[in-house]
Amino acid sequence: MSNILKLTLICSLIFHVLMGKAAGVGELKQIKENYRQMLIPSSIEQDSLLSDLIKIKPEKEMSDQAVVELHQLYPFDLKKIDGYLSLMSADGSWTDINYADTKRSGWEPKLHAERILELSKLYYSKTTEHYHSEKVKEAIHLALKYWFDTKPRCLNWWYNQIGIPKTLGAAFILLEEQLTDQEHRAAVAVMENAKFGMTGQNKVWLAGNVLIRALLQNDADLVKAARDAIASEIVLGRKEGIKDDWSFHQHGPQQQFGNYGLSFVTGMSFFFQLFKDTDYEFTGQQREILVSLIDKGYRWVIWNRYMDVSSLGRQFFHNAQIHKAYSLAFAAEDMGLAGFPAHGNTLIGHKHFDDSDYTVHRSKDWMSSVKMASRRVIGTELVNEDNLKGYYLGDGATYYYVRGDEYLEVFPFWDWRKIPGVTSYEDIAPMPNVNVTRSGNNSDLVGGLSNGKIGMTAMELNRDGLEAHKVWLFADKFVFCLGADIHSDTTLCVTTSIDQRSKSGELYVWNKKKWSAITGAEAFRQKDLRFFHDAVGYIVLDGDTCVAQSEEREGRWSDFMGMYTPATLHGEVAALHLRHGVKPSGASYQYIVLPAATKKEVEEFDPKMIRVIKNDKVAQVVSSPSCGEGYWMAVYQSENFDIEGLFFKAVLPGIYYVEKGLGGLEIKLSSPFRISK
Repeated sequence: MSNILKLTLICSLIFHVLMGKAAGVGELKQIKENYRQMLIPSSIEQDSLLSDLIKIKPEKEMSDQAVVELHQLYPFDLKKIDGYLSLMSADGSWTDINYADTKRSGWEPKLHAERILELSKLYYSKTTEHYHSEKVKEAIHLALKYWFDTKPRCLNWWYNQIGIPKTLGAAFILLEEQLTDQEHRAAVAVMENAKFGMTGQNKVWLAGNVLIRALLQNDADLVKAARDAIASEIVLGRKEGIKDDWSFHQHGPQQQFGNYGLSFVTGMSFFFQLFKDTDYEFTGQQREILVSLIDKGYRWVIWNRYMDVSSLGRQFFHNAQIHKAYSLAFAAEDMGLAGFPAHGNTLIGHKHFDDSDYTVHRSKDWMSSVKMASRRVIGTELVNEDNLKGYYLGDGATYYYVRGDEYLEVFPFWDWRKIPGVTSYEDIAPMPNVNVTRSGNNSDLVGGLSNGKIGMTAMELNRDGLEAHKVWLFADKFVFCLGADIHSDTTLCVTTSIDQRSKSGELYVWNKKKWSAITGAEAFRQKDLRFFHDAVGYIVLDGDTCVAQSEEREGRWSDFMGMYTPATLHGEVAALHLRHGVKPSGASYQYIVLPAATKKEVEEFDPKMIRVIKNDKVAQVVSSPSCGEGYWMAVYQSENFDIEGLFFKAVLPGIYYVEKGLGGLEIKLSSPFRISK
């Protein structure tokens, strides 16, 4: 090879390397610009969703990362920001922040980082007179210096590796051209607290923080590695993350729609926009998975911009149902998806999330859900003093929505042993610690069956010496709830809660052919009891003593969410529950719930349209013209059945819908219970 040819090849190689680096730098520059544009608040007039959000009063105490980021969408509160500036000390700290705070949730020093980000956004926003303000600029640098010098650390690793780098990282991207060399090195050091690792949403958070560090260091290779780590979680079927039924799991086999799953969706929608029109953008397949997660998962759990209580996970914060629903709606909008209106249901149907032991039923006018647990699925968790009283949240919790706000802010006034739908012990002792005794149900016989419009959900409850068989049959106009073989081995009274919600109007009982308001607590023993409250009717057909409560209660958020400042509040609650007595043996119940009903409809409802054929520990069999011509069966033991002279053999325990055929009963739909290995 001639020297000229060698020189030509070398020059060509250098040219392509330099051009590749130039292209890489250009891509990083575009990503940074995308990042900055996404951080600056948008115009309210251009976004109807945002204009709806700002009508909701902002929270003062926040721990949920999704809610923190949601509040960053609010317009600047200049009065509050003036307060920040007046409370800043000469060393860059704020006098109203407890930097010695040891809470693991709602850690106060995080407010310092959040204020740095807020001031940085204010400095670069042209919507106020603080744009490029020297006063704001000076405050930002003072606050940065304090953080870099003191290096606050939380006892909860999440803040150190995820929460703080995520918040300050966004500020660093905005401030990059303003940072001195020393500040830049300190900023990179903050971001180095995050490393690649973990699973599910934790992995995405950590990779997102590594991405910010890579952008600050202009490291294209590390940007790609971070992007690939983020995108690697956009898959189905892993132990944690997006499940095959489009639910989301984290911390083991546990439904986490409103906690880690919500952060996953909001984070991925952010990255979708961040990488858009660059070499790093998500593939078509990855986008399709994210769209399906929203359409086939999240759409089911949002009703009139309220998230189902059973999707909140452990996060029972102020206005949690509202904030989480809005966070999801913004994420969907960023992905180019609509259909989360404040009023009007656009999704009608019935779905059982088999991976999560979770059922959602949606009619035109109302929604209901059931959350269960099994040997396969964890019911709930207690982490960082979040959810201190939620021990029974996975034991068949059942909620009914017409507006969506029926359970909003009721949590301080709940009897947490009488969560709607749950069969449990009545006790004044402190709630068991779910992290010690776990929230699992010691049975595999849990599941659901759906034809897409209606369905049956069943649960064998076996926990803490209490056993019961519970069934829910969902039709277009009603939910039929059936319990069998309820027994326990303790001296505590066993109850089944029908409902427990915020009082809205009177709780009425149908008595002597007229509606009478309940005052305080009243007990009833007769059958065919009818109640009405807040557009919902309740007909108790059987189930020992029924207690109706319409009363004022007091409570504190801090009793079940440790991050809150203790403060006693008062609220009114309407509740119904059944008392099965001490050491019940073979107790049962039957009741009907009529959501979106009128008093007249409750008066005239004919319970004979629902026939209970069998109700024991072997099987629960129900028939109703509203649910088809056949029989809905929850079968707990493999057996030959004679159903009104028609024969059926259940080879496997499970839920079946059967109809009359030539040789007896024929299976039209079936869902065998999933037996854990």
